Amino acid sequence: MTMLPEKQAKVSRILNFSCVDGPGNRLVIFLQGCNFNCRNCHNPHTINHCNHCGDCVESCPSSALSLNEKGEVIWDASACTNCDNCIEVCGNKSSPKISQYTVSEMVAMIKHQSMFISGITVSGGEATLQLPFIIQLFESIKSDESLKHLTCFIDSNGDLSATGWERVNHVLDGAMIDLKSWQRETHQWLVGKDNHRVIESVKSLAKLGKLHELRLLHIPGKSDLDRELGSIIKLIQSLPKEVLIRLNAFQHHGVVGEALEWDKCSEQEMNRFYALLSEGVEHKIQLPTVYT
Repeated sequence: MTMLPEKQAKVSRILNFSCVDGPGNRLVIFLQGCNFNCRNCHNPHTINHCNHCGDCVESCPSSALSLNEKGEVIWDASACTNCDNCIEVCGNKSSPKISQYTVSEMVAMIKHQSMFISGITVSGGEATLQLPFIIQLFESIKSDESLKHLTCFIDSNGDLSATGWERVNHVLDGAMIDLKSWQRETHQWLVGKDNHRVIESVKSLAKLGKLHELRLLHIPGKSDLDRELGSIIKLIQSLPKEVLIRLNAFQHHGVVGEALEWDKCSEQEMNRFYALLSEGVEHKIQLPTVYT
């Protein structure tokens, strides 16, 4: 039987322990690259891939960045102090601090943490842009006796097609989907694409029994979820009762450009939105715990 070649992924960051990226204590793998270009992105350096312009090299105080003979930016992780100067000077919404992982390398790393976590969450950027890697990784986890107790989750912007979700369904335990606005025009303005697939992903995952969490982003005066309550409530009412509804409050942390001039979502404003939403749904609604 012909063996499929081992998949590789471009990884922005790995968080060994997280209690906010799915149920329980989870290891989170942040993949590089996104097909949205959100004006309010809190991690804009995860959107694009490095174009090797070299602007970041001189900004590095620890000489962890250099240009090789091909003119490519090379990152020396052992010399890096994670000051993030390179990210701040990058005009390409990318990062030179990207690692390549094969599935077997990732599995070996997960095994070191497996006794201390309840599952794996693959996030981004947009994780599903590297779907073949995710499928092969989750298949490896499910077939390994020492790892099969771990649940496998995806944190996504929801732009994957229904066919894509069906491809990963056999090894997927749950997914978290972000809904940033209801009107297509607003969504197009906010992220650069309409939200047709996002809403379809919510419905498809619910039908598959794999929708763990629907996240609603409230940006006062910019997103429209508070003005489209009827439609939002109707969507939530169509979902299984065990689906968690998580409210996200827009803050300035990590954002760049015009979004820094937008009003932050205060606790008072979020409570107003929560009160309006909770009147129409029976699902558990999770409020933010921190406002910065």
